[in-house]
Amino acid sequence: MALASITAHSPGSHGMIQPPPVANEIVRAYVPGSPERSSLQRRLAALAAEVTDIPLVIDGKEVRSDGIMRACMPHDHARQIGVIHVAGPSEVRMAVDAANRAASDWARTPYEERAAVFLRAADLLAGPWRDTLNAATMLGQSKTVHQAEIDAAAELVDFLRFNVHYMMRIYREQPISPSGVWNRVDYRPLEGFVLAVTPFNFTAIAGNLPAAPALLGNTVVWKPAPTAALSAHFFMQILRAAGLPDGVINLVHGDGAKVVPPALVEPSLGGVHFTGSTAVFNEIHRSVAGNIDRYNGYPRIVGETGGKNFIVAHPSADLDALATAIIRGGFEYQGQKCSAASRVFVPRSIWPKLRAALCDQIATIKVGDVADLSNFMGAVIDARAFRRHEAAIVAASRAADTRLVAGGGTDDRKGFFVQPTLFETGSWSSPLLRDELFGPIVTACLYEDADFGPTLGAIDQSSRYGLTGAVFARDRAAIALALSVLRNAAGNFYINDKPTGAVVGQQPFGGSRASGTNDKAGSLWNLIRWVSPRAIKETFVPPVDYRYPFMD
Repeated sequence: MALASITAHSPGSHGMIQPPPVANEIVRAYVPGSPERSSLQRRLAALAAEVTDIPLVIDGKEVRSDGIMRACMPHDHARQIGVIHVAGPSEVRMAVDAANRAASDWARTPYEERAAVFLRAADLLAGPWRDTLNAATMLGQSKTVHQAEIDAAAELVDFLRFNVHYMMRIYREQPISPSGVWNRVDYRPLEGFVLAVTPFNFTAIAGNLPAAPALLGNTVVWKPAPTAALSAHFFMQILRAAGLPDGVINLVHGDGAKVVPPALVEPSLGGVHFTGSTAVFNEIHRSVAGNIDRYNGYPRIVGETGGKNFIVAHPSADLDALATAIIRGGFEYQGQKCSAASRVFVPRSIWPKLRAALCDQIATIKVGDVADLSNFMGAVIDARAFRRHEAAIVAASRAADTRLVAGGGTDDRKGFFVQPTLFETGSWSSPLLRDELFGPIVTACLYEDADFGPTLGAIDQSSRYGLTGAVFARDRAAIALALSVLRNAAGNFYINDKPTGAVVGQQPFGGSRASGTNDKAGSLWNLIRWVSPRAIKETFVPPVDYRYPFMD
């Protein structure tokens, strides 16, 4: 759709427009015999039988390049499900030019018109497109049906709807006006395009990173992870079906090391919206700093990066709740959540019973093809991730101060499968407590019951990350102490719950330290980064004499 047709024919608003009421999308259960289960299984089978053509989308047009990549199922890596057309420097330049051409008209588009595009996209996703995006996420990213549903359906719908709500809250924030003066703030989009670089592990994050700046009137160049190209392809189709004008979001696939650098040297870069590894985010920062004299302004840099997330148990913890949190927090989606629990600190008095419970439950976890809805886990994302997890398990199994408690098996003959793995260590210097592995590997570190306070201090100081954490205790004094000592150790902190599963509108998500800029996806704090306020003062009857009364 051409932008000029919207701006030229919009009558403008003659009322204080209110969007529909907002509430979290209901998560479907997909229980046996349910209509939604049967419908999804049919779409899964159909999509698995296809090899989807995945083009770039630049200025509203599908662009096919000479370079291609294969999209395959992580849990059945011989099965190809897509052909990804890869951008080179010329396609990146095309995308930047398209975003810059669209910027002026999109910035002038009335906010209710922009909101309508994303609200319609939310309804399309919640309804007719739900099975497709869930199936694409399951097949391309090896998510179980529940993990796909809470991500690609519910969370992404929530982002699209709640972002409109937060936009309206920002726009309503206006200064006071004394008698004779009218003060107001114009929330302009950034002057320049936003580069959105998105991860494989959450379809919702991948969709929100370009959509949030676009809602606020920015134009975007979107570079998704190749391992999430299939779901990105279908989300782009949803946006286009919802009426997103040409050039507002331009989708470019490819290797980040080849696609991102050309965009970062563009003088019109207005901002970067990133989720991924700390190392890559640091490289983006270095590139922006090194090119600072090239830019028309100072680019906004917003990022959510790595984590080495913890659960700390007090001797008063509920063991059943603690065990469930460790398993769900550490092993759901193969531990490939930026919020996944990978460090567990346990008092020695409760460890024998907790260890037995964890071993019993881990032994029941089914790992395999996500099309088999009885599986709790699928495969890790690719061969590189598999080799990293396998190497970490081998090294830890040989370490003198570490003991394998459960799991530890790996098998990449058909899919990149890593068993849910639990280690026990007595060494605070263990790499298992330091390095982000981003896989289904959880390490328990034991402490003396009387050392709960010192242990909290050690947790705070032992990791460069600060994303998520949790405390399990029935003792309110212990909870209060943990909240105080660990105040800066996690941007999202949970009491008697696993450190994963933030919900839009309920727990704004993000961390600091080496975990990012803590701009809180799923809140107005993120959206406000994509506007550049202009303060306007209008004086109704201006003075006509330069002299002040004190001069008489």
